[in-house]
Amino acid sequence: MTTMGNGISMSRQADGQTGLPLQSLAVYCGQDFRVTNGVNLGDGLSHASEMELADNYQLRITAARGRLSVMVENDKLSIAEGSELGHVSHALHLDCVATFMAASGGTIEVLVIVETDANGLIEETFFLPFAPLNPDLEYALVKIDEDTARTRLSDVACVAFTRGTRITLANGMQKPIEELAVGDRVLTRDHGPKEVRWIGAQTVRATGAFAPIVIKKGALNNAHDLVVSPHHRIFIYQRRDAVRAGRAEVLVKAKLLVNGQNVIQAEGGFVDYFQILFDSHEIIYAEGIAAESMFVDGRVKSFLPADIQATLSPEHSYAETPRAFELRDGMLEPSVAADVLRSASGN
Repeated sequence: MTTMGNGISMSRQADGQTGLPLQSLAVYCGQDFRVTNGVNLGDGLSHASEMELADNYQLRITAARGRLSVMVENDKLSIAEGSELGHVSHALHLDCVATFMAASGGTIEVLVIVETDANGLIEETFFLPFAPLNPDLEYALVKIDEDTARTRLSDVACVAFTRGTRITLANGMQKPIEELAVGDRVLTRDHGPKEVRWIGAQTVRATGAFAPIVIKKGALNNAHDLVVSPHHRIFIYQRRDAVRAGRAEVLVKAKLLVNGQNVIQAEGGFVDYFQILFDSHEIIYAEGIAAESMFVDGRVKSFLPADIQATLSPEHSYAETPRAFELRDGMLEPSVAADVLRSASGN
């Protein structure tokens, strides 16, 4: 499996239905991150109630990430078919966010995920680091946060534009996303003018899982740079099926286009992310590029304002455009992905 950016990828159900999405997390097993000095000497990373602050951990030199496929249904998480790790249908619990500090003073957060069997007994512990762990370093556990685990997963999964991104309105004018307001009419590809229902904003450190992707001017026939979150999917209409998707319309995550040249991941400092919500999942135009709006599912719905949640009835369609095919890890070589898609979508 090819893993880029924060080690998270989204996919559709294998049967092609437009049901709830699967999330594929590139995680380590808890036993790969062991206590080298402290109360729990020799033990692997466990759940919050068994962790001890100030214990030092170190990643095994042989540790490798595996794919944990997650199904979201009725706000509950479970292991989906095709997962490399865990047991299919076992429940998953977002246990905590643990913060570790290296000797240099730098900190790294990891999301701890616990698998339980049919009887509710712990089967395995997994963890998703939000920045790279160095197996040559020891990390001291300095904080355990049991309140924000689901929020952090939601943050990583959310698609977002960055401050300054110009969105095309129904009248053809462009407006920076931070200047949009609820009720503004935005041009959508499939349903014409649509009113903005909600706009979310947050400022995060631009590192690891949260570092934005910069699609530079011209990379996808765009007139200006487009900067989005790693999981933001770009819509491409192929005039010729260069990627052999079997259809003209494809979606591709920004992080899968990173080639270090005209598509890069920008680490460092802070970034302002904005999410834009409509009555349904839409394709809109940002810096002239067709890209998706916020997608609502079980991970993110509970973090929307209560008045917005109340109006998102089950009849609201947040299924994806069925004719658009999502390109996944390994389907395109990252070094040439942007060039292939630009060429395929050109005149």
